[in-house]
Amino acid sequence: MTKNTVRGIDLNQASYQYFGGIDLLKIEGVSYATILTIMSELGPEGFSSFETAKQFTSWMRLAPNNKISGGRILSHKVPKGSNRLKKAFRQAANAIGNLKDTHLSDFFRRVSYRKGHQAAVSATARKLAVIVWNMVTKKVQYSPPVEYMFLDEKRKLKLVQRIRKNIIKFDIQPNEIGFATT
Repeated sequence: MTKNTVRGIDLNQASYQYFGGIDLLKIEGVSYATILTIMSELGPEGFSSFETAKQFTSWMRLAPNNKISGGRILSHKVPKGSNRLKKAFRQAANAIGNLKDTHLSDFFRRVSYRKGHQAAVSATARKLAVIVWNMVTKKVQYSPPVEYMFLDEKRKLKLVQRIRKNIIKFDIQPNEIGFATT
């Protein structure tokens, strides 16, 4: 509890009831200020006015504005403009950048290494907005991935899936290939 925390009201319980049993405070980096900003800017029916998370992030000006001509991307910068909700998500993303060993902070560091701190804040804020939109509209709790898969692990997984698919497709028995079955 900090000096800026609202007194006389349990914000954990209030936000839990407001969002219909969804606990947004489980997301690392999200604070009471972020929750209050979401509540005040969108209202109870605010998330339902956006059909997709892309529309939600575009409305907040967190999604890249791709300018395409002749099939080539000429520009893909995040458009200028700001609102209170965008600022709240960017502040939460900046707080995530200071955390250690979490799913979102790993994402922040990867983007920061490649594109810089400001791009990492924007990308993490967008990712955070998508997570919040999915939680509220689909009524699912936040469950971060336990482990990050590296590129070579992803390739191995896809290769194994493709081999299994081909075994089923060509109706190959394990003893024909030389697999030992137990």
